[in-house]
Amino acid sequence: MDLILWRHAEAEDSAQSDMGRQLTSRGRKQAQAVAKWLRARLSPDALILASPAARTVQTVESLTDQYRTVDSIGPGASPDAVLAAARWPEGIAPTVVIVGHQPTLGLVASQLVAGEAAEWTIKKGGLWWLSSRDRPEARRDGLVQVVVRAVLSPDLA
Repeated sequence: MDLILWRHAEAEDSAQSDMGRQLTSRGRKQAQAVAKWLRARLSPDALILASPAARTVQTVESLTDQYRTVDSIGPGASPDAVLAAARWPEGIAPTVVIVGHQPTLGLVASQLVAGEAAEWTIKKGGLWWLSSRDRPEARRDGLVQVVVRAVLSPDLA
């Protein structure tokens, strides 16, 4: 499966609630740039899951209106909750896009790529595109091979 971890774009610093924080004008531009890049590469059968926070919803809506909000991947979610929502490594779909938050997404990326959770930073609006590779020798040892397909910062999209 392909797993795309997309951090929400730049949001205002404060609002009446953390869940209600909106994207800034810069954040809307970041989201649109990454959405344009993704749109050219994303398969039509991709499943898109977003945190219910306003900033993640606004980020994903720059790409599509075909997404699901999932409470368990909201702010403060555990890496295991994100992986469970995507059903990593088999996948709830061949490609799953998770639109979420730091530090969770950085922890997921580090856990999959390096084998242990570390506080890797994903830039606001940035994404990591990872693939699981099914290798019999890895499966025999209970391991999943992970391939980094892309790491994108919104200013490079």
